[in-house]
Amino acid sequence: MDNPLLALLSSRRSVKPDLLGDPGPGADEIEKILTVAARVPDHKKLAPWRFIVLEGDARVALGEIVAEACAAAEKEPPSEMRLAMERKRFLRAPVVIAVVSRTVKHPAAPEWEQILSAGAACYNLCLAANAMGYGTSWLTEWIAYDQRVSAALGLAEGERIAGFIYIGTPTGRPEERDRPVLSDIVTRWHG
Repeated sequence: MDNPLLALLSSRRSVKPDLLGDPGPGADEIEKILTVAARVPDHKKLAPWRFIVLEGDARVALGEIVAEACAAAEKEPPSEMRLAMERKRFLRAPVVIAVVSRTVKHPAAPEWEQILSAGAACYNLCLAANAMGYGTSWLTEWIAYDQRVSAALGLAEGERIAGFIYIGTPTGRPEERDRPVLSDIVTRWHG
């Protein structure tokens, strides 16, 4: 393709967090990534999202909280192997950015539009990092819905995690996957 943006969009691929290594984006790159992430459709300029950057030892500290949340949430005590996996959850990539969706009561901006805007912020974040040569993975997993994890991250009432975006340098090439056949998902309305 002659257009670099179309080439990126048509070839981008999520990279499993376990395949995201060092280096991750530095402070200046993260600022650029977040600037692009915030440049999404936002009816009435409400900024119905915010970002929490997790890097360095903060990922270890949050992993401890996740392991504690796992132990408290499970009916049967989780194995040491499971708890070790949970402790290392945020160490799978050098940088993880939590995108927090928050809706604002506004008569002209329905809640659904605000939630979609948060999703667009997640995707723009991925695209910005991909354009810089980094791999990304947008995940929620059980931790996005756990009240203990939300409290530890300082989420206010009515806020929720739209996604954890793992960012790093791909250490392997992800396999291509099947994509929908357009004729199965596209119709034309003729009135």
